[in-house]
Amino acid sequence: MLTIENVSAGYGTFQALFGVSLEVRAGEAVAVIGPNGAGKTSLLRVISKVISMTGGHIAMEGQSIDEVPSHQIIELGIAHVPEHRRLFPRLTVEENLRMGAFVASARSRYEERLAFVYELFPRMKERRHQLAGTLSGGEQQMCAIGRGLMSGPKLLLLDEPSAGLAPVIVQQVFDLVRRIRQEGYTVLIVEQNIQQVLKVVDRAYLLEVGRIKMSGPAGDLLANDEVRRAYIGL
Repeated sequence: MLTIENVSAGYGTFQALFGVSLEVRAGEAVAVIGPNGAGKTSLLRVISKVISMTGGHIAMEGQSIDEVPSHQIIELGIAHVPEHRRLFPRLTVEENLRMGAFVASARSRYEERLAFVYELFPRMKERRHQLAGTLSGGEQQMCAIGRGLMSGPKLLLLDEPSAGLAPVIVQQVFDLVRRIRQEGYTVLIVEQNIQQVLKVVDRAYLLEVGRIKMSGPAGDLLANDEVRRAYIGL
């Protein structure tokens, strides 16, 4: 579904990615893991065209998106749930969800998508008239993921969904990821909580200092001695 070939990118004179290549097949959940500052968030921003790449090639379902402007990415079926959730705090839960269905292709299916999100996350239906800024951290993450799902994406990009959450809430977030997977969504997730994320994805890529250092089935990386020592503390 998504193919990234030899992509480089950065911010001004700072280069964050150096010749990164990876792929995500339809129906898969794939993780990009690694330490803080490795370039994980930059990779998702390149895919959703928040930042421009300086080299390489990206294709979605065989179609090049190299020249596609950022505002058209969601129309190609790519939804990005950013780090720190980025909700509209003074809007209600339901108003935030409505923003996720802003693109023309999603507006006609708004009620259907809303019912799906409420079925997936019943707590959001309970909180639908509550201001998003007053939700707990876990509830805000549910709302952010629900907003991403409102467009009916083919590929969901999740950027550090467990960041800043209490340990008990972190487990709930990964349970959400499992539920999304069970619904058949294709997911590319960036995450520092390596031990947890490798339990819910099919494959993973280890990114270090802007370069892919290792890749393979999630179980293989979870059992890898180097990964366990460096990132899991075992």
